[in-house]
Amino acid sequence: MRRLVRGWAERLPLDFRVLYRQFLLRVVDLEALSIQADIPRFLGQFAGVLIMFSLIEALGLFIHPPMTGLRLLSLTWFTEQRMIATTMLVAGLVAVISWDNIFPDRRDVMVLAPLPLRPRTILSAKVAASGAVLGIAALALNCAVSVALPLLLGGIPGFLPIAAAYWFAVVAASVFVYSLVLAVQGLTALLLPRRIFLRVSALLQLGGFILFLGAYFLLPYLNTPAAMVARENQRMLAWAPPFWFFGFFNQLNMSLPHGLIWLAERAWMGLGIVVFAAAVSLLLCYFKTMKKMVEEPDLVPGRVPGARGWYWSPRFGSGLQTAVVLFSARSLARSRHHRVAFAFSLAIVFAIALSSLREVIAAAAPRPLTAGFFVATYMMMTIAVIGLRSVFSLPITLNANWVLRVTQLCSSEKYIAATRCALVLLAAAPVWLCAVLLSLWFRPLYLSAGHLLVLILVGFILADLSLIGVSKIPFACSYLPGKTNIQYVFWGFPILVFPIAGWFAGYELRVLHHPMQYVWMVGALGAIAIGLWAFNRHRAKSAVLYFEELPPEVITTLGLGSIRPLPLESVKALNGLH
Repeated sequence: MRRLVRGWAERLPLDFRVLYRQFLLRVVDLEALSIQADIPRFLGQFAGVLIMFSLIEALGLFIHPPMTGLRLLSLTWFTEQRMIATTMLVAGLVAVISWDNIFPDRRDVMVLAPLPLRPRTILSAKVAASGAVLGIAALALNCAVSVALPLLLGGIPGFLPIAAAYWFAVVAASVFVYSLVLAVQGLTALLLPRRIFLRVSALLQLGGFILFLGAYFLLPYLNTPAAMVARENQRMLAWAPPFWFFGFFNQLNMSLPHGLIWLAERAWMGLGIVVFAAAVSLLLCYFKTMKKMVEEPDLVPGRVPGARGWYWSPRFGSGLQTAVVLFSARSLARSRHHRVAFAFSLAIVFAIALSSLREVIAAAAPRPLTAGFFVATYMMMTIAVIGLRSVFSLPITLNANWVLRVTQLCSSEKYIAATRCALVLLAAAPVWLCAVLLSLWFRPLYLSAGHLLVLILVGFILADLSLIGVSKIPFACSYLPGKTNIQYVFWGFPILVFPIAGWFAGYELRVLHHPMQYVWMVGALGAIAIGLWAFNRHRAKSAVLYFEELPPEVITTLGLGSIRPLPLESVKALNGLH
């Protein structure tokens, strides 16, 4: 099989194969995500996480006692809807993370345009590279479920038809979401001037993250025929693509009730429309706008030099703190590299907020405080602070390092304090404001206010913990790639962070009803926050700002110490031979 695939690949044109390999390396920002900027390792980590999720879902299908009739139908429908929705979520995240990679950029025009390459070759190579990552995601996520579900539905005799229908529906759902993102991006790039599109692109990316994650967490599962045909659910079914492709799969499987055929029809119609729109926008972008990409700036200036008009800039303490906070905020707003990384964290925060309000919104009335709401706010604060701290380490450009290095007019202590101010204002403060709005849905309000005070202290503690050992200005230090292991980060939260947040949430819920215990808890958190702040301030007095991250010195040994010396008789025998 491997030889067959290799032989088929060698028949492709050489220029296409070379471009495909290069574009595959640029589908994601490897400097921020991979181990030592190695695409196979990153894809292996990415696929490993999805395979584990698929195995857990497949195992859940067989740990139940034997079921028949409506109970079996309910289990299989729930699994089908969940896997199709998860596949569409992953496809959407892949499309948003690789936002600009399928469209031509300045590097493509400057390097590839002078070469004897056709635009269609460049386009096909980019589509193939993006499709490879999308295919790996779909294959890894559904590898186990695509075996377990057909066995449960049809056994050995009906395995192949059901498995083929499942894979056809999964691939169609992935292509639908990916094409939808490409169509929106391509049509926006064609209709708007390039300068305005670069500004709108940031909002579109953040909106894409919020849309996919929010829809995934808020969308209910209708796993009974009565729920699917209920009148109150028809509007949701009409506007929720996961249900379209659920009907699409069951139509291919010839098990779709007659009253739900319109869902499959919507899937066919939607798939055709978005694929056509994506193809047209891609072709127009390559053949109409490639010449306009040469002067495309990586950072869009916030104000055109020489432009007249009123301009106001907020202040955040001293002039240095204001400069660092504004530099950080504008870097996040204008740099695609940093915008994608931080938007992913913000989208997770938004999705957690929506999931915490899911039952409250459904009830349409305030509810008593629960530990689940506390856990949600803790996770929002943790993800926001850690996400922004990780983005701080990525440089805007190496030129900025030298500019800030030669203009260091203040002590290092003030720069580190400004960095802490930026982290608190751009990560902790927005999450806290979001928690204030969420707390209005819970009663009593005085207990919600007590939790908000605790959340403030938790935000300060997380900010100071993330700055221990950091002596650099945000976005102004070179970055050594390969520091993040996506598997450790993904599994670290459910294994370590979730249990700690759950325990502390339960403890806080009990303490809120006892004023003296609450005062002791707030005092302890305040002492920890002040201690961490004092420790960072004391360390900052003797710290030296660094703008270059140097790789650790690695001593390479030949491993000769583990080799046993030859016996004396063998040495004498060897000398006798000479």
